[in-house]
Amino acid sequence: MQAISVQQPWAFAIARGGKTVSNQEASTAYRGPLLVHASMRVDLKACDSPLIQAAGWDPRDPLATLGAVIAVARLDDVCSAAVRGEPCDCGPWAAPSTHHWRLADVRALPRPIVALGRPGLWEPNPTLVAEVELMLDSASADRPT
Repeated sequence: MQAISVQQPWAFAIARGGKTVSNQEASTAYRGPLLVHASMRVDLKACDSPLIQAAGWDPRDPLATLGAVIAVARLDDVCSAAVRGEPCDCGPWAAPSTHHWRLADVRALPRPIVALGRPGLWEPNPTLVAEVELMLDSASADRPT
């Protein structure tokens, strides 16, 4: 499992608002499970973005926190067409001139797990992974069938 730190409110939009593209400066060959970590930085201009507002941005929501893992996703694909100046169909969340990391099966955590992040793709320690997995298993067990 790998992790990526994303500024708020973009991390919130991934966790709660249906943002299925993470705009990155670098590509990656990695595919698979990905922890979404809300970094300690906030993109203040983005808080007023119509896309962010439509995603339900609420700074009082626990998943709007900083410095914590707030979701798990699966990194399915990376589109690099925009970096080459070519058109792509990655949708409204895709920024020009960036690699579009396509996310699927995004699951918000029931509550944030405080953790230190890093720039780029990083490997979370086994204790953090185990805590996330335990939380998701507990949340699944609590759902009525």
